[in-house]
Amino acid sequence: MSRAYTIAVRALCEFAAKRGDLDLRFTPSPSAQEGIAGHKTVAARRSAAYRAEVPVSGEFRHLVVRGRADGYDPDRRLVEEVKTFKGDLQRMPPNHRELHWAQAKVYGCLLCRAFELPSITVSLVYFDVRTQAETTLEQQCSAEELHAFFEALCQGFIAWADRELAHRAQRDTALGALRFPHDAFRGGQRALAESVFKAARLGRCLMAQAPTGIGKTIGTLFPLLKACPGQALDKVYFLSAKGSGRALALEAMATLRRGPTVLPLRVLELVARDKACEHPDKACHGESCPLARGFYDRLPAAREAAVSVGGSLTKEVLRELALAYQVCPYYLGHELARWADVIVGDYNYYFDSTALLHGLTALHQWRVAVLVDEAHNLVERARKMYSAELVQAELRALRKASPAALKKPLDRLHQAWNALARAQDEPYRVLEEVPRSFSAALQDCTAAITDHLTEHPAAVDSALLQFYFDGLHFGRLVESFGAHSLFDVTRAPGGRGGATLCVRNVVPATFLQPRLAAAHATVLFSATLTPARFYIDTLGLPVDTAWLDVEAPFSADQLSVRIVREVSTRWRHRGDSLAPIVRLMATQYEAAPGNYLAFFSSFDYLQQAAQAFAARHPAIPTWQQARHMDEAQREAFLRRFVDGGRGIAFAVLGGSFAEGIDLPGTRLIGAFIATLGLPQFNPINEEMRRRFDATFGTGYDYTYLFPGIRKVVQAAGRVIRTPSDRGSIHLIDDRFARPEVRKLLPGWWRVDG
Repeated sequence: MSRAYTIAVRALCEFAAKRGDLDLRFTPSPSAQEGIAGHKTVAARRSAAYRAEVPVSGEFRHLVVRGRADGYDPDRRLVEEVKTFKGDLQRMPPNHRELHWAQAKVYGCLLCRAFELPSITVSLVYFDVRTQAETTLEQQCSAEELHAFFEALCQGFIAWADRELAHRAQRDTALGALRFPHDAFRGGQRALAESVFKAARLGRCLMAQAPTGIGKTIGTLFPLLKACPGQALDKVYFLSAKGSGRALALEAMATLRRGPTVLPLRVLELVARDKACEHPDKACHGESCPLARGFYDRLPAAREAAVSVGGSLTKEVLRELALAYQVCPYYLGHELARWADVIVGDYNYYFDSTALLHGLTALHQWRVAVLVDEAHNLVERARKMYSAELVQAELRALRKASPAALKKPLDRLHQAWNALARAQDEPYRVLEEVPRSFSAALQDCTAAITDHLTEHPAAVDSALLQFYFDGLHFGRLVESFGAHSLFDVTRAPGGRGGATLCVRNVVPATFLQPRLAAAHATVLFSATLTPARFYIDTLGLPVDTAWLDVEAPFSADQLSVRIVREVSTRWRHRGDSLAPIVRLMATQYEAAPGNYLAFFSSFDYLQQAAQAFAARHPAIPTWQQARHMDEAQREAFLRRFVDGGRGIAFAVLGGSFAEGIDLPGTRLIGAFIATLGLPQFNPINEEMRRRFDATFGTGYDYTYLFPGIRKVVQAAGRVIRTPSDRGSIHLIDDRFARPEVRKLLPGWWRVDG
């Protein structure tokens, strides 16, 4: 085969030389910064002739292997593979050591080739970041034996490489011939598809606002897949905030597969660990979980079977395969992410600080295209990814049960915490920065816990471990603290529960920009991306981001939109609002019986309205959204919406039933929206408003107005789903008539009132 296949040294060794158990028992490991510093320290201790980070490459037939050797000493003819660690080196699993030796020997082989050496000393250097001590293991190896070792690894991969090259060629040929799977594009769908294809061709970021019901999922996936051959794209990531969005993506891929073109695409669904774990009562290592025992020994056969499936590797298919080969479904999915063409998963798989897909993209230097489904959700989700909270009550409980070695550092942290709490009289306060005394105490405390966990790996307390992880996350965000975040202190009522500390992200742009830059093209799409400037500012989109506002395929005659000015849903007026709202809903139902959704700002308001309506109109069927509904309860709620059905469902605006659900035809003919959806006026939101004012000069709009009206438009979008649907929307509050609110409503609406 003439085309070369390129692979990194690390990836080759992990594929061909990794054996034994999956072992995820907690062992403290150096941070990225500690690892970099450790490598620099080792290099600084070497002679003047020593070279660090030496690029090397070699070929075996049409396989090209590339990497960077940590260090090479030409005077001693010695190559070093440096590994930083914490704790007892003797506890390192043997299969980890074997993998390190494999990497070191490959680098040795490639250096022997590059410098025509007859032999070389291969050295593993284990550097303890706590003590700064080195443990060195050496092997004297001839060029011949290293060459034989290298060729054996390559032989173990070359058949797979041949398959991958053939798969890529077949995939790209098929995608070049791919045709749209329906007879025609829906209204607006062609404009969306053309813009997505152009964004991929130009390597740009695109924001696409497209109305609900035009088929945004297939209208974005199809053109990106068409662009793959011409743009040499390795992967397409479809990322969504909700399971419903991921289900639509998998359904769209199935539709494309059913077309006349045979589509040899590997489609992988990634789910959360708790949804994939077969043994939640067991720990992730071979001594506890049978699916972790011998995981890497059985992985090759499972991997072979998975790529031979010829269809989508959904969570169900992946589970069946994993159990057939007795490997963990969750980590089998992680392995298959390297070999899939389209990956469907949650936002966090690419945008989180430790995101799997972003890490793999950077490691393998893939060219990827990223689709962000319902992108209006990314702002709030990203804020949560880059926020951290510490609760003092948890520290107090920990101190009582902590080992003696941790008493002093926990006490010092508690004292620094108390000093923060005593410095304020008010319940809530924002500080300009995290006090150095507290951050130093937290760092000392997490370091002490690290030492304790290192020395006592078998005695891991879950509460201690959770506090440790929370502390590390908090500490990392303290290191990157800036104008994009707040540091606030919230005192418990009466002071008995202590204080809660939070590094609260407001503008996630700083954290998202490197992830956006790593993608060849990114498409963010939603029915509600107005105003564009809000999302550009908060998400950190590139300055050359393209904007598309797809014209709705619906006519104003399909939807009656009325503003009910006579009612105020402000908190102080809610008691008075119930009677006119009930009267309005009953009047509309009597005039046009059918299925309706009524949205309210809170569960309390919802329950008051539902009770008042049931008391006045007991003959009209009603059902309600409840707090903490599980999946089965949510499905039962939606099953009530049948074609030709009659009744009124009560739901919370911004909740499970306000977006991401599809009730076409007569399953839903109208909505009552009794709120502007504005976030609560509270100290936290007011601080966010001030920060937005200082950064962009748009505090009220960015904090309250835009997020609120976005939720209203999303909820209203449940009513008209197809060009044949008809329905009504009642916007119940006098503030809907304000000009600044009306201009945020969809342009195709004809609003009365």
